[in-house]
Amino acid sequence: MNVIAIWSIYRYEMARFFRTILQSFISPVISTSLYFVVFGTAIGSRIQEVEGVSYGAFIVPGLIMLSVMMQSISNASFAIYFPKFIGTIYEILSAPVNFLEVVVGYVGAAATKSLFIGLVILGTASLFVDLSIAHPLAMLAFLVLTCISFALMGFIIGIWAKNFEQLQLVPMLIVTPLVFLGGAFYSTSMLPPVWQTVTLFNPVVYLISGFRWAFFEQADVPVGLSLLAIAGFTALCLGVIWWIFRSGWRLRD
Repeated sequence: MNVIAIWSIYRYEMARFFRTILQSFISPVISTSLYFVVFGTAIGSRIQEVEGVSYGAFIVPGLIMLSVMMQSISNASFAIYFPKFIGTIYEILSAPVNFLEVVVGYVGAAATKSLFIGLVILGTASLFVDLSIAHPLAMLAFLVLTCISFALMGFIIGIWAKNFEQLQLVPMLIVTPLVFLGGAFYSTSMLPPVWQTVTLFNPVVYLISGFRWAFFEQADVPVGLSLLAIAGFTALCLGVIWWIFRSGWRLRD
């Protein structure tokens, strides 16, 4: 394992993040505040509690998941797409590093940025609602695993994309609807039985459910299935990335 190569990629990506730290910090704070104004106040005035939890607190895990997933994909996809765009990707491909070291550097930096954003949102949310975390370690574990798995997905999107517009295609048209339909701002138990069954085919349901369990010990699906879903998604993304580097797909165009 070439630790120097990993550290060099990681440090370069984090340096770019810290150059815009003010925007990176303010943006999630403002977004979180707006969500609480819209969902917490407007809708929360009509829905007092969901499964014994105040609605304002209930939406916090889903809000964090939404932001973390989008940030992970965005950071990782741009990080690998930009070297393709300017042609420096060939320097990385010709360097004495394997695909795993490249992935660890880029995905590690993207996951770190997303983790920071998630913690900022958690801190901001605690200013609006009385928030308690039943299982802090489990919450942190779910958060880190989500950051890593969706950063891997973003890495794939960055390699697949041929222009900047395609970088936003999958997050906006696929991931965002799945999050909103995956119980981010409501419990799937509130849906009719038929739709409860349909939502089980939404992989995001398992991530949000497990993350919410860490807060309130309440879950729409068993926690074990949530962990299995994250592990399976991570393994799938790693397999796809391994194939991409082995075949050179979209890297040597």
